Amino acid sequence: MQLEAITWQRMAERLAGHLDNGPEDGWRRVGIDGAPAARTGVLAAELADALRLRGRSVLVVAAEGFLRPASLRFEFGREDVDAYLEGWYDTAALWREVFGPTDPDGTGRVLPDLWDPATDRATRSPYAQLPPGGVLIVHGPLLLGHWFPFDLSVHIGLSPGALARRTEESARWTLPAFARYEADTGPADRADALVRADDPRHPAWTGLRGGRSG
Repeated sequence: MQLEAITWQRMAERLAGHLDNGPEDGWRRVGIDGAPAARTGVLAAELADALRLRGRSVLVVAAEGFLRPASLRFEFGREDVDAYLEGWYDTAALWREVFGPTDPDGTGRVLPDLWDPATDRATRSPYAQLPPGGVLIVHGPLLLGHWFPFDLSVHIGLSPGALARRTEESARWTLPAFARYEADTGPADRADALVRADDPRHPAWTGLRGGRSG
């Protein structure tokens, strides 16, 4: 696999240029996938800035805002790998509140978040209106493999050693979950672009490969 050294800003500009060729009467949906240690929000913010400079409306949605309540996440214990993989994120709510409104016949009325894991309560955030021609950016872990309708997907991958080093001690129990995700889902192959970010100061990527979202 051939990788090109690149900055996050330059990467965002190239992604924005690709997305800017999209339709003006619908919505473009981008997924930036990666473990929490990969800091997917950094690229999401850079991409949002690059798109806004091109005159595009943008809404950034963090998957963390769609965690399920603690009573459901911790039903089998606080460190259950199966539960983390299959039950922590409310994928049904993402389909209903984020992807459905940006379908071709949607309203563009997107809920930016649903649940606050710190307070374990509904956020009660107001809906955001994303106009036609706008870009929705969803970022966070375990996004690929649910057949979310991304027009463009990016996977930020870390080697097992880098993932272990950059994962907080309290979250290291999730490492087997990400190993299984890599083995079972193959996000590096599924994504339209793969980024290697063992050293976040010096990322490298494949460039856009096309047609591998899902």
